[in-house]
Amino acid sequence: MTPSQTDPSSWIEQVVAHEPDRPFLATTTGRYLSYGDLERESRRLAATLSALGVRQGDRVAMQVDKSPDAILLYVACLRMGAVLLPLNTAYTAKELEYFLADAQPRVAVVRPSDRAPLAELAQRAGCSRLETLGADGTGSLTDLVREFGEGPVPLPALPAPTLAALLYTSGTTGRSKGAMLTRGNLASNAAALADCWRFTAEDVLLHALPLFHVHGLFISLNTVLAAGASLLLLPRFDAAAVLRLLPSVTVLMGVPTYYTRLLEEAALDREATAAVRLFVSGSAPLLADTHRAFAERTGHTILERYGMTETLVNSSNPYDGARLPGSVGLPLADVDLRVTNLEDGSVEPDAGAVGMLEVRGPNVFTGYWNDARKSAEAFTADRYFVTGDLGSIDEAGYVHIVGRAKDLVISGGYNVYPKEIEAELDALPGIVESAVIGVPHPDLGEGVTAVVVAVRGAALAESEVVQALQGSLARYKVPRRVLFVDELPRNTMGKVQKAALRETYAALYRRP
Repeated sequence: MTPSQTDPSSWIEQVVAHEPDRPFLATTTGRYLSYGDLERESRRLAATLSALGVRQGDRVAMQVDKSPDAILLYVACLRMGAVLLPLNTAYTAKELEYFLADAQPRVAVVRPSDRAPLAELAQRAGCSRLETLGADGTGSLTDLVREFGEGPVPLPALPAPTLAALLYTSGTTGRSKGAMLTRGNLASNAAALADCWRFTAEDVLLHALPLFHVHGLFISLNTVLAAGASLLLLPRFDAAAVLRLLPSVTVLMGVPTYYTRLLEEAALDREATAAVRLFVSGSAPLLADTHRAFAERTGHTILERYGMTETLVNSSNPYDGARLPGSVGLPLADVDLRVTNLEDGSVEPDAGAVGMLEVRGPNVFTGYWNDARKSAEAFTADRYFVTGDLGSIDEAGYVHIVGRAKDLVISGGYNVYPKEIEAELDALPGIVESAVIGVPHPDLGEGVTAVVVAVRGAALAESEVVQALQGSLARYKVPRRVLFVDELPRNTMGKVQKAALRETYAALYRRP
């Protein structure tokens, strides 16, 4: 089928009209949903939300464990025009109160064990109803479906600019901002990915990602829906379980940590991965060493892509053609990517020039919830979104990410791009991975500082690492200190938290 690029609801209706028994979802515990089941159960949930007072444009917050019912709740919101607010299950009550007070959802759905502790908080934040949904499908929301699920509910055909979801950014530079994603954003990106990654109705995606993030909820799930494909749902990533299930699926989408964990499994080889046609990585940079090691073990070249909360996916290595280690590939067909000068904002005319990556296309969000100032600051005059990522585009059109603009180190007046140094560090014997940060320095402004994870048992000395870099990096790029840690701090999607490292080592160069 040819997926709509403006109306994601039509994907389900199109399948149901011709093949309602087509498989949509299965779990390892025996739960099964056909596309006909998806249509019927999401309609019943939509009728229930309508009975609770939810109307088009109202927000529905969801902080629940991953389950088929959580997916049904998302689809119900999508079909009736409610705005989904997915929330990380690790958020504390204090964090949750901020999100609820800011988004003002009509209904919040939480885990059954959280209802009592969060009742007063939800009321204080202005939430009209607080309902529950457990990983096993039980909860007050399920009980209400039995009562109201057969009631009437409008399922309108809504225009592409209609708000569909509100996702809060990680908030590494202050309060989290709610990125407003429209139905057109979701539909156009999923249709582009289904085409780019050659998805068909015969595909089965092994879904091991969380549902509170764009990667698991929109990039993975919507691509399946757009192609009329199916998914095998895991509650969480477990390397041994994933390896056992690979013979029954055709696609795995994951974060780099998934692939490093799979490489630790002795049984990972060409035979174990023979049924899979595509491995995709995103949400954090994939180390070139991981890329090469996976190819050597399995014969599969991981396809790395580039996206973010505000834009979904911007670029992807090609399905057919070179998938370059260290590159996030080519801009999607309907996406414009450019590099601009950090000082004056002009477009860099030369291939390979490093600057700010800016993106424009139907995938790009409309702005930040209740924040006109930050929304205006996020876009250029010609409506390119300023990503905050530093990168370059080579002569072949491949995009290379250098790092976040906020992670740029300015040492002695020189710009230092952390990723360049990290690549050199990661290539050294005995080093697993590294993170390079700028730390306040009394003479240089910022001192280039490397935080390194060494191979277990490796006898590495700081002076040896510094010496090894002398011949490959300009003097001002060589770290002034190399610090060894057992592991780097990461968020739930595996992205290294450099802000936490800068805070930890803020006094490193301070004079007594």
